[in-house]
Amino acid sequence: MSDLLVKLYELPSPEPYVARVREQGIIIRRPIGPENYAVIQWIRDHFGAGWAGEAENAFFRSPKGIYIAVRESDSKMLGFGCYDATVKGFFGPTGVDEAERGKGIGAALLMMCLHGMWEEGYGYAIIGSAGPVDFYKKICGATVIEGSSPGVYKGMLR
Repeated sequence: MSDLLVKLYELPSPEPYVARVREQGIIIRRPIGPENYAVIQWIRDHFGAGWAGEAENAFFRSPKGIYIAVRESDSKMLGFGCYDATVKGFFGPTGVDEAERGKGIGAALLMMCLHGMWEEGYGYAIIGSAGPVDFYKKICGATVIEGSSPGVYKGMLR
């Protein structure tokens, strides 16, 4: 899978995406320190050790490069999005509980992460080894970087 490029200086506001999930009782926020093990374990359980390792890198940078989606009524984690987890300037990994997909959670997490990158001074973001290319094109105007596969993931231990 190829990498994608996002122009952070042309992003739409994250507010409509965040408002959509907020109407469903879901909040998007950065986790706090005591949540570290719960967040990383949730990611490991739902998406595997590789993504959990990347998310841990994002959790321990300052400011945190991770956002989580939480149902407000029961404090249940529903999804996560990271940046600067694999290498600087990269968005991902990101994932939403399979039972919660289609509610706009992924788009809200993506937009919050990309705006977090913009606020930290990035002009562009790379979405590494992007899966749902059409989703990223639609939500944030991402474009394919030709010749970028396998990119930074070449030779990675599995």
